[in-house]
Amino acid sequence: ASAAPNASRRSMRDLVIVGAGDHGRETLDIIEAVNAETPTWNFLGYVDDEPFEPVRGQLPRGEHLGPTGVMERLDADYVLGIGTPHVRAKLDAQLSDWGRRAATLVHPLASRGAHNRLADGVLMAAGARITTNVELGRHVHLNVNAVVSHDGRIGDHVTISPGVHVAGRVTVAAGSYLGIGSIVNPGVTIGSDVMIGAGAVVVGDVPDGVTVKGVPGRWS
Repeated sequence: ASAAPNASRRSMRDLVIVGAGDHGRETLDIIEAVNAETPTWNFLGYVDDEPFEPVRGQLPRGEHLGPTGVMERLDADYVLGIGTPHVRAKLDAQLSDWGRRAATLVHPLASRGAHNRLADGVLMAAGARITTNVELGRHVHLNVNAVVSHDGRIGDHVTISPGVHVAGRVTVAAGSYLGIGSIVNPGVTIGSDVMIGAGAVVVGDVPDGVTVKGVPGRWS
């Protein structure tokens, strides 16, 4: 009877969180929730180029394995616990060059409809939802209670913050950031490297590289 837990442990894959800040600590919550349902990941610790710093008096739970360069020789999967799209893109390129594999993490309290495609490195937090025929690119992060509706196309390294509502048939190009509580109307196309401000309502197409603020959203 005692062999079953050991066998389960051996089948779990080693996993490292890259980034030990706020988003990294939340990422560990997702790993722990996944493991509570189905033991999947053997969490080794964090890599971060900076030493651990307490946040509101709390240090991250887990070992600081060293700077990001540790991953060049560490045979483990990874997840990017970093909220900034361009930083995720840079680390994705580096870690891919080292042959490391990105884990896809979906919280048990997230929901997915039919016919969706999730690329490597996608992170879906508790309450995140995608409906049908949605594509999420590499290292897309859907934060708490974010929604992407039918036929959405979300490019690589996009961050969709808590409480964002993306309506149907929306395209968001690589590297864009949708701020907390923002809304994107149906059929809109958002360019690459766009910053959508908190609470903005995007009612029309948005070109590359701009910042959108307000209701209705205007860019500069």
